Amino acid sequence: MIKRVARAKINLCLHVIGQRSDGYHLLDSVVAFAEYGDVLTFAPSESVTLSINGPFGDGLSGTGDNLILQAARCFDRKNGQGAAIHLEKNLPVASGIGGGSADAAAALVGLSELWELPLPDPEKQLALGADVPICVAGQPLRMRGIGEVIEPLELDQDHPMVLVNPNVSVATPKIFKALNNKDNPAVIDGPQTGWIDWLAKQRNDLQAPAIAHSPVIANVLQALKQTAPMLSRMSGSGATCFGLYQTDNAAQEAALRLSARHPDWWIQTTRLTT
Repeated sequence: MIKRVARAKINLCLHVIGQRSDGYHLLDSVVAFAEYGDVLTFAPSESVTLSINGPFGDGLSGTGDNLILQAARCFDRKNGQGAAIHLEKNLPVASGIGGGSADAAAALVGLSELWELPLPDPEKQLALGADVPICVAGQPLRMRGIGEVIEPLELDQDHPMVLVNPNVSVATPKIFKALNNKDNPAVIDGPQTGWIDWLAKQRNDLQAPAIAHSPVIANVLQALKQTAPMLSRMSGSGATCFGLYQTDNAAQEAALRLSARHPDWWIQTTRLTT
């Protein structure tokens, strides 16, 4: 049996810098990954099947258009070459931390190993979703275009992190549609040392329309700010927000404080890895 963790994808900043004639948005984003995520296991089988459990598994289908099954169909496999796939869904759904894309990427990597086949080409990965190639790479990077231009980054150190979602699902297309200005400045270039200060100069252009859609996101950001993080921001199109801290103790204390005041929120301590 093969096991892979579909780690949460964190947009440390996300600038929307244009829109193509076909409707796709042009992005400039710094992305990194948490240690925490969904867990996928793969075992040999005569057909491809998907079972799902976990805290956020309810309502997810293990048939049809699930991205994990779409990922499996990207391979040129032999008849009878299948896999029994199981997903432990630990990340909130539609939460701005790449859960579905991370699952698809983990499926590509895990099935490639199980079936001893090469990974599908980048075009097939991108067809599954703009974030899938990023999640396959699984390292800090700068992502541009619609997700096809990837430049690895070397961030200077790991940081303890707290992820917070007010148990609100946000549909990404709605947030992009509500964005007033789709021609914003790109990420400011800068040295990769002192990257927290560098990131503090950047933005998430989807944060304002996400708050307009789900005002509770503003409450999450304010609550995080009160725990004195080094950096806090919304990830992706929301509603998950993150706080980065200097020490594990600071992150744990922040999580305890947040959980005491907001017991109905999803709050997870982890680390942002470099």
